[in-house]
Amino acid sequence: MSADALRDQVLESLDERKGRDIVALEVGKVTDITDYMVIASGTSNRHVKALVDQVVEDAKASGTLPMGVEGRETNEWVLVDLGDVLVHVMQEKSRRFYDLERLWSELPADSESLL
Repeated sequence: MSADALRDQVLESLDERKGRDIVALEVGKVTDITDYMVIASGTSNRHVKALVDQVVEDAKASGTLPMGVEGRETNEWVLVDLGDVLVHVMQEKSRRFYDLERLWSELPADSESLL
């Protein structure tokens, strides 16, 4: 599955479970780690867990096995590593504190100079 198709699948999975403020950031030009970062909020520990479970279930069903899932102990910030797509599912408080969108969107126009 292409990175774009995987990103779209993740976005659909999160939307299906009513993820909030879903954002996809294209970061492949500034890092070799992944092509996309998807960030979404859940309203509670249970909601974050449900969002993560849906993303993992749908990825597996399409033949993409997660390389790792971190943060399930508290479900405040869970990271799902799908290779070409990193998925961050966070509770609102954690999302505001870490502000990943700002961190990754304020990259210089000539981001290749960072490599």
